[in-house]
Amino acid sequence: MFEDKNQEKTSLEELGEFGLIDHLTGNFKLHHKSTVKGIGDDAAVLDFADRKVLVSTDLLIEGIHFDLSYTPLQHLGYKAVMVNLSDIYAMNARATQITVSVAVSNRFPLEALEEFYSGISLACELYKIDLVGGDTTSSTTGMIISITAIGEAAKEDLVYRSGAKPNDLLVVSGDLGGAYMGLQVLKREKEVFKVNPNNQPDLTAYSYIIERQLKPEARKDIVELLMNLGIHPTSMIDISDGLSSEILHLCKNSNVGCNLYEDKIPLDPTVISACEEFNIDSSLVALSGGEDYELLFTIDQKKFPELKGNPNFTVVGHITEKNEGAHLISRNNSKIPLTAQGWNSFAKA
Repeated sequence: MFEDKNQEKTSLEELGEFGLIDHLTGNFKLHHKSTVKGIGDDAAVLDFADRKVLVSTDLLIEGIHFDLSYTPLQHLGYKAVMVNLSDIYAMNARATQITVSVAVSNRFPLEALEEFYSGISLACELYKIDLVGGDTTSSTTGMIISITAIGEAAKEDLVYRSGAKPNDLLVVSGDLGGAYMGLQVLKREKEVFKVNPNNQPDLTAYSYIIERQLKPEARKDIVELLMNLGIHPTSMIDISDGLSSEILHLCKNSNVGCNLYEDKIPLDPTVISACEEFNIDSSLVALSGGEDYELLFTIDQKKFPELKGNPNFTVVGHITEKNEGAHLISRNNSKIPLTAQGWNSFAKA
């Protein structure tokens, strides 16, 4: 995808590791007082005083987590940051800094990494995040990305996976399944392109779900909204591996069961129409698709009036005693044991 004959490419070897880091990160601004020293020394220096510090890391591997034949590098940089920020927001915390490490093979010129870092820069600017370190190195197997996100919160504000209680309401932000269906469209168009490279697809009808796949947004706004509404969730997790997997994580960590109602799962109309086109069950897509990066949380029933009618939230079920198990209540009122069928990076193809 980098074979544009009209544009001269700059070999990374010309810059060297430190020259490359300076080139890619020199224009990043700092947003937080907690960043005492960013890039430019042996280590970053952060000062959070009496606040609790959160750290989360994700690894993204070309061919496993992303396909550069249909993923623009700028989008990839942006998404790589969102994946990590989402974990911080899922703790009801404020994300403040990131480190970025990337390994690339010699097929990547400087201009490709500039595109990748422009996506990182946009994410940092929009979400007010400081880039404070990282590493660059070579790879023999394509592109490897590792991002660590750092955040902070007061002890009393933190929300874990382990606080859900029987009779709590199960709530999700936004809508589900869009990222998975966007991926199906992109995979289909890749196969069409292989057969006919001159084909130019019209993806207008799929713009929402493709954006959900290529440029997801971490839900910083939901954390702020909950705080403004005076709602402190009893447990929380982000939806990266599918709704069913994340609910089961909450149930396991909180030692409870749940009832999830199929007819309450929020689905965008474009997701429903894409599922019909691909002959895929839309509920299964929401339950197992993943990569939506919405927030799933539980609240005390007494807090329901505070979010009732708010378009950002959907109550999809409630927590039960552990001995009742975790179940999906289908549209025809059947009670089906909830199983985790979400993303598993170690599963055989």
